[in-house]
Amino acid sequence: MALRPLVDIQVSRRLIPRHLRIPNTSVQRRPLLIYHGVFASSTTASTIEAHLREVGVASPQWRYKMYSTTHFHSTTHEVLCVSRGRARLCFGGDQNPGRVEPVVQRGDAIVVPAGVGHRLLQDLDGDFEMVGAYPDGKTWDMCYGSDGEDDKADDIARVAWLVRDPFYGDEGPVMD
Repeated sequence: MALRPLVDIQVSRRLIPRHLRIPNTSVQRRPLLIYHGVFASSTTASTIEAHLREVGVASPQWRYKMYSTTHFHSTTHEVLCVSRGRARLCFGGDQNPGRVEPVVQRGDAIVVPAGVGHRLLQDLDGDFEMVGAYPDGKTWDMCYGSDGEDDKADDIARVAWLVRDPFYGDEGPVMD
């Protein structure tokens, strides 16, 4: 199995304050979770997708880098798994003093709570790719913190948290 044991990985947990019209973690108070090295560095996108399907919490829906425009989802949480390369990402909004700008690499994974603004800042190797997955039965929308999106941000409070950890099932940081 390509998944590393939970005791062998580091998980970063960050609460990100609301900034302008980007709610971030202010609505549900669920942290952004970054699983460092959860998958072996040799793990392929296909293997990641198979693992996500096996755990059965989030269904893989795309392979891509990440949009370079800050956006958030009001209808679902998002699971991102780095399948290739390295990149510097921004969570929380570019001008937010409480933003998080991690460098992620192949084997890392991220649970992005509904409402958290995110974007690609820099593809460090020129081949960055992630597997994007969403809780079963959920569809994602695109919000940009623009005029007229206030009602979408209100919907975040009604998004149910993940029922199990998308990587470790009944254990794992999502369950804390």
